[in-house]
Amino acid sequence: RKKERVSPDAGERRCDFFDALPDDLVVCILSKLSSTARCPADFVSILITCKRLHGLGLSSLVLSKASVRLLAVKAKNWSESAHRFLKLCADTGNVEACFLLGMIRFYCLENRGSGASLMAKAAIRCHAPALYSLAVIQFNGSGGSKNDKDLRAGVALCARAALLGHVDALRELGHCLQDGYGVKRNIAEGRRFLIQANARELARVLVACPPTAVPRSWLDWPPTNRRPGAVGCPLLSDFGCNVPSPAPHPANLFLTDWFALPGRVDTVSGKRMCSHSGCGRPETRRNEFRRCSVCGAVNYCSRACQALDWKLRHKGNCSPAARWPD
Repeated sequence: RKKERVSPDAGERRCDFFDALPDDLVVCILSKLSSTARCPADFVSILITCKRLHGLGLSSLVLSKASVRLLAVKAKNWSESAHRFLKLCADTGNVEACFLLGMIRFYCLENRGSGASLMAKAAIRCHAPALYSLAVIQFNGSGGSKNDKDLRAGVALCARAALLGHVDALRELGHCLQDGYGVKRNIAEGRRFLIQANARELARVLVACPPTAVPRSWLDWPPTNRRPGAVGCPLLSDFGCNVPSPAPHPANLFLTDWFALPGRVDTVSGKRMCSHSGCGRPETRRNEFRRCSVCGAVNYCSRACQALDWKLRHKGNCSPAARWPD
């Protein structure tokens, strides 16, 4: 049987349908894709299809809608092209790109000024993680000397992030008020913020989990957290309910993977990493982070990281440090 001949113009006619689509419609479709992409590969596979999709896919309207999962580049895949792509997204005003690139530049590339500026750009647009990260920088004086700490600025940034419902900021602000750290001491108000942080943390997990799948252990208060005469309710504790920790932000995942590579942390000068596995922040100078007051074996960039790590790991390992005789 003879094979049917294919006209040489058939391929061109098939492309006419796409070529006839107006740019505005294609940009609208690409914007929807960039805002719902589950990983960078979902979007990159479209960009390499043809020159038209590549050009329209890199338009400011499309990049400004890019989701945090699309921007979640892995540390092992970091390159100049990945840096340029994040910079393009940040230049369009994408707050997630500003925050992610700001964290990478500040902590990984040690470009403190540019990194803080990008995080501030996101914070101005009420990006809660950026506000909280800037608060941590102010509390620790990161990137500068011990005298560069600005506790009042840290409290103000924490308060703004707390108003947006950021759980770590709520917990940090609660401890600041309880201890009079950078703000006038108010124990009752501090307890209110800690309880609100615990309630939000529990609500987040309950919403994502079917009621029949909620284990009783989530609402139990471990004996290690109890105090004599205290009411046995985990919502009233400093550490909250025994619920799974939230998934780390892609920025924290990048930091964790980046500094897990050999030679990334300057241990020779005595710098340490935050002991909470979901944080990834390194010290920018010696003795920048707080130590556990009981064992002194772990270090934390914030009280929020300390509370999370206590629930996940440290409560089973913490024991008083041995005291040497004088």
